[in-house]
Parts: sequence; structure tokens; C-alpha cells
Amino acid sequence: MTLFEAVGGEPTFRRLVDKFYEGVAEDPLLRPMYPEEDLGPAADRFALFLIQYWGGPSTYSDNRGHPRLRMRHAPFRVDAEARDAWLRHMRVAVDSLELPTPYEAELWDYLERAAHFMVNTMDTAEPAH
Repeated sequence: MTLFEAVGGEPTFRRLVDKFYEGVAEDPLLRPMYPEEDLGPAADRFALFLIQYWGGPSTYSDNRGHPRLRMRHAPFRVDAEARDAWLRHMRVAVDSLELPTPYEAELWDYLERAAHFMVNTMDTAEPAH
């Protein structure tokens, strides 16, 4: 059984992403990284990516090709401060799902590693703890 199936499939990932974007919508650092007036298209792309990554349908790649995450984020300044803000909103979203511990830990481990991987601007900020 994939993590996608184990945690409840698409509805669970949609709830995760919706909760995450509630925080992003109000965040003065992150909101400018989403140039579309409506966060809906970004939320849909992110949900489809996570759904595919965790074992669901390949709709993301079918529509957008290879994820190329670093390339797609290259136009935006992703420094330690942005990474930490992203992780704060994602932590709230993950916690809101109330997943069983093994699934929560696996999901969070991936999200945390992905957030660090997306940093494309080095600065003097302290690393996240």
C-alpha cells in the first residue's frame, strides 16, 4: 500500500495543500512568490505533484511533464527565511491532518528535505532548527 492510499488518497492531500495555502495567502514573504491573483492554480499543481509523488495518479506529469522543481522555482528568491516560512505553514498543514505517527513522520521528512533542497539563495541567516 502506498502512503497515498494509506492516508486517505486525494482528499487528504487536497486538505493538506488547502491548509498550507491558507497560511501562504497571509504571508508577506511567501505570497509574492505566487504571482497569480488566485492561489487556486498553484494549489492544484502542488496537490497533483504530491499526489503523484506519494503513489497516486500521474496527472501532474501527464499535464506538466517532469516536475523540475528547482527550475520552476529558480525565478524566485528562496533563502533560509523563505524556507523557514514555508516549513512553518507546512507544519501547521501536516499537523491539521492528524495522521498516524509513521505516516506523519514520513511525509514531514520528505517535506523538510524538499524545503532545504529548494533554497537557491545563500545568505547569512541561521539554519532552521
